[in-house]
Amino acid sequence: MNSVEIILYVSDQNASTKFYEKLLDKKPVLFVPGMTSFQIVENCRLGLMPSNSIAKILQNKTPHPDNGSGIPRCELYVYVDDIHQAYKRAIDCGASLISDIALRDWGDYAYYFADSDGHIIAFAKK
Repeated sequence: MNSVEIILYVSDQNASTKFYEKLLDKKPVLFVPGMTSFQIVENCRLGLMPSNSIAKILQNKTPHPDNGSGIPRCELYVYVDDIHQAYKRAIDCGASLISDIALRDWGDYAYYFADSDGHIIAFAKK
């Protein structure tokens, strides 16, 4: 393996693109109907795909992603240099705070929030 793209299924690609653009303080490297990608770090991208687009690919062989919308199914855990600046940016973007900044059992300072589709995101600092 030489790179990773994590893809979140979203209900509104345009709204999610605007949210993540502000949250990550980055412009997408790809924005076409059906997919948005952000280069998070050198070999890692975050993709946003409309749930109806992936449903077409899955061809009813699994439940439609919308059936699980708002239910935490994964976590995006991101290390940042300035956790307080990232916290303010998340709140300013309209993220829903789940758990405030705290020292966690594993030694990181981290806080948890959700985007409008219920995806859980944590920003952390060692």
